[in-house]
Amino acid sequence: MAKPKVFISYSRQDADWARSFAEALRKRDVPVWFDQLDLPPGDSLRDAVESALRDSDVLVAVIGGDASEPALYFEVGAAIGMRKNVVPVLPTGLDPETLPFRVRRYLVKQAPDKTADELSQSLPPTGPLQPASGYGS
Repeated sequence: MAKPKVFISYSRQDADWARSFAEALRKRDVPVWFDQLDLPPGDSLRDAVESALRDSDVLVAVIGGDASEPALYFEVGAAIGMRKNVVPVLPTGLDPETLPFRVRRYLVKQAPDKTADELSQSLPPTGPLQPASGYGS
């Protein structure tokens, strides 16, 4: 069975890490939409993001150290409104209680390949996400 489609939302300060993470997920046969890799030149960013978010099953939110990227939180809110699974990836040492939304499960940001391994192992073919090692609470 196919793995769920993943939409990656990230703060601009994490752009390089997020791109490496998207590429690592693709190497693991996880279908990923990532703006830097999937947005053709000249296409509308807003339309592409909306379409990709609707087509996704899971939103991965890569939260930066300052945790203050309005577009990221808009995408998280839209995903929650569409009843998508949301998996925050938090930097080491960030207290999830400081986020503007409640986080029960999350991944801790490590090397992109390691975080991709943990996420890809937790993505079932269907149904809710399963806990993987590295999930916090």
